[in-house]
Amino acid sequence: MPKITKTDAEWKEQLTAEQFAICRKKGTEPAFTGKYADCKDPGTYRCVACGEGLFHSAAKYDSGSGWPSYNSPVDGHVIEEEKDSSFGVVRTEVMCKKCGSHLGHVFEDGPAPTGLRYCINSASLDLDKE
Repeated sequence: MPKITKTDAEWKEQLTAEQFAICRKKGTEPAFTGKYADCKDPGTYRCVACGEGLFHSAAKYDSGSGWPSYNSPVDGHVIEEEKDSSFGVVRTEVMCKKCGSHLGHVFEDGPAPTGLRYCINSASLDLDKE
């Protein structure tokens, strides 16, 4: 998959200030504030920066964390994972493989069948409703 690369100025033209802070600068939105935290609409959640399909609503569940949570991506090849040691805690960061946008983190405390919890910022997503 070819990677999308843009300058910060180009990303700032395309994304809102919140989306830029989260997707390009690895920020996070406050818990329980994102537009998709409680969303139950069917569809595919796409990367807000490049449109890549990342998570399907069938994999979404209420983790109680305050962020949209999924037990698996639509395909293992659409995301990248990297060790994140910021804030004195070791976590696994999740990024869009196509454009490198920060999405959130994945934890090993999710439901069956994967046991994973992809905890994703709403601001990094755009729901393509079915």
